Amino acid sequence: MIVHVLWALAVCAVQLEVQRRRVRAAHEVRGPLSVAQLALGGFEPCARVDAIELELRRAALALEDLGGARRARAREVVDLAQLVGEAAPAWRALAAAGGASLSVEPSCAAVAGDRLRLAQAAANLVANAIEHGGPDVRVRATAAAGRVSLEVSDDGPGLPAPLPRLLTAARGRRSRRGHGLAIAAAIAERHGGRLVALPAVRGTRLALDLPAHGAP
Repeated sequence: MIVHVLWALAVCAVQLEVQRRRVRAAHEVRGPLSVAQLALGGFEPCARVDAIELELRRAALALEDLGGARRARAREVVDLAQLVGEAAPAWRALAAAGGASLSVEPSCAAVAGDRLRLAQAAANLVANAIEHGGPDVRVRATAAAGRVSLEVSDDGPGLPAPLPRLLTAARGRRSRRGHGLAIAAAIAERHGGRLVALPAVRGTRLALDLPAHGAP
């Protein structure tokens, strides 16, 4: 009897984990495909091609995750200013569709890591700010004292709960909100960093706090 109960619990746990992965993967596929569609018009052809290519690669990455085929990806030196610059046209198209505006303040900031995963994390923060914050969304990259911060802020109503509680609820599938933030937090942790909520007079300020390239 006990064996049957334990077996049933194990099967239930596996099913819940599979469902959790499907929900998160669907979230990650839908996002970049929607952005790529919006990016088909509205800005210069070269920028459009770069932005769409990045979004489609993010969608392919999410499909890999859905299939459980998460491969070890080579790390490289990632220039966050360049990364943000390539993604900004698509983010602006997404913001315009959501009735918001987006500004970018990149600076010289480099980290060692998976470029596509970092793009995925940044895009999730931007999408969250556009959907739940706005109307003015700002993306800012800075470097100081061996750390790099990729910050996304907005002028909206702020987070509905403390960030750790949102992440815990999303990871446990107890909330429909926060899946993108949970994925961004996991990516930051795999890069030796973390997702943090910064003080804000108004709205929300979230940042990927990462070790700078070459930092001990």
